[in-house]
Amino acid sequence: MRLTADVPYAGSITSTAHTMQEHTTPLDYLPKPLLHRAARVENWVQEFREARALRSGRVPAIISYPGYGGDGWVRVLCRILLVKPGQEQDVLYENVRGWRSFTSIPLNHVDVTVTHNGESHTVTADRGGVVDAVVPFSLPAGWNTLQLRVAGSEAVTAQVFVVDPECKTGVISDVDDTVMVTLLPRPMVAAWNAFVLDEHARRPVPGMAVLYERIKNARPEAPFIYLSTGAWNIAPTLTRFLGRNLYPSGPMLLTDWGPTHDRFFRSGQAHKVENLYRLAREFPHIRWILIGDDGQHDEQIYEDFASDHPDRVEAIAIRRLSPQEAVLAGGRKAVSHENSIPWFWAPNGRGLSRQLESLPGLDLSGGER
Repeated sequence: MRLTADVPYAGSITSTAHTMQEHTTPLDYLPKPLLHRAARVENWVQEFREARALRSGRVPAIISYPGYGGDGWVRVLCRILLVKPGQEQDVLYENVRGWRSFTSIPLNHVDVTVTHNGESHTVTADRGGVVDAVVPFSLPAGWNTLQLRVAGSEAVTAQVFVVDPECKTGVISDVDDTVMVTLLPRPMVAAWNAFVLDEHARRPVPGMAVLYERIKNARPEAPFIYLSTGAWNIAPTLTRFLGRNLYPSGPMLLTDWGPTHDRFFRSGQAHKVENLYRLAREFPHIRWILIGDDGQHDEQIYEDFASDHPDRVEAIAIRRLSPQEAVLAGGRKAVSHENSIPWFWAPNGRGLSRQLESLPGLDLSGGER
């Protein structure tokens, strides 16, 4: 069944910028009632843990994630946790071993002040402590630095990549089995990556970092956006993995862990669809190179998106899984390609690089790593 995104994006966005207000204490913020029973149970547990942590003297700490923006706006991404006093600067420890990230205590519905060059806006974290909000800053193209602060916490910096209005190309990439080898049955991938592995134990897909580096060299202004069904809890781990393996820096669009307001567990497909269509609306001047694998739903999602927005897709590159990987992923999905978009398939980055070089103006020549 095809997923669509015909209505304005309503995924993990929880607020937009509003006038700064004075508040008293984080205890004033209580989650709003949710519809799904599982979400209500999770909400009750979170309220209990949060209240106990605040009574024990824990203080807020901010984990910032790379964001992105355009002409006159930026999308700010971060997460607020409650930590012991003195551990505010060590908050990234939670993802050195994946399972620890899911024992951390988020601070829900707390205001976060976002500042740049003396201009400030306030956004609000959701029930998982995640801030995913748009604020009206006019910043130059390229990487910029913002300051984030919660009452009672130290300020932290957040990086945002502002897309050049003249940019014509961007890259949207899946993560699991596209840039990172999993070799696990698909239902176990999220749990294994989240609870067991650290970034040192993960293996990159051969040749993909070289491919991405060459695209970046050929199109220096192009944004790289990593769109994954992984939870925000493991964002620092994935960031370190991408950096260690020399993938181009870029925002990661992850999703909430656990129940949502209307279902027992989040939908990874819906998360990808919503963000693809959102990026198409935010950057109507960009044609995207979409990169994924053939073992999940990437082909069908990309096919549907390309059919709806053929003018927004430059090419679709699919990493073919090995027979072993395909079995573990639940088999390959047969997808009919009825659009005129160039499609490419190869088992690794080297093969995709050779094919993508046929695109007009995309010179991917260079020495092999």
